[in-house]
Amino acid sequence: MTTALSESLLTALIERLAAADIELKVSQKPVRNINFSLKPYQLAVSVPVAISAKQVAQAIDRRVDWALDHHKQLLIRQQQLFSMTPTVAHPILLWGKAQSINLNEQEKLVYYRQQLAEVMPELFDKWQPIVGAQAKETRIKKMHTRWGSCNTRAQRIWLSVYLPAFPIECTEYVIVHELCHLHHANHSRAFWQTVENAMPEYKQWHKMLAGKAGKLD
Repeated sequence: MTTALSESLLTALIERLAAADIELKVSQKPVRNINFSLKPYQLAVSVPVAISAKQVAQAIDRRVDWALDHHKQLLIRQQQLFSMTPTVAHPILLWGKAQSINLNEQEKLVYYRQQLAEVMPELFDKWQPIVGAQAKETRIKKMHTRWGSCNTRAQRIWLSVYLPAFPIECTEYVIVHELCHLHHANHSRAFWQTVENAMPEYKQWHKMLAGKAGKLD
């Protein structure tokens, strides 16, 4: 019963944070105390290895209001920093091909978000029946360290706003990868076999993204 209540509380906390575009990332580390690190669009929580799920859920519950309030301030400060920084326009790649436009960082994010939002419904409609899994919700997020992520409990999939810089097959691979997590929560042999069954040529696109800053969870 205690475990069920802890999981229920943690799920509610994940949902509450996600509503504010904050991803909850909990990691076990060789630390003595529970540590919180709030970044744009992410609340990272480091917990000791020998700690119960109940303690973790309760600790996060006590800090959720703090995270929500400070995240708004964090985004405001980040926006102010961007506005104070001279904007430099750069050539833009779209689906792996150079475009005849130059955009600064903020303009690029808006452009990429629009482009990704346009293709996501069609791509999810294409790959969900092939993988045999259905996402209840799909979102786009500015993620520097991930190409995609999947909340298996909520069946919610996030895609990185930077994916449109690469061939569209990379985005398709990320979608397949995250959908397969709805069958297997980890990166087990069975998980990778499910990926290969759905997309036999996935390694080509995996390698292309693996050489960049992001990763897949």
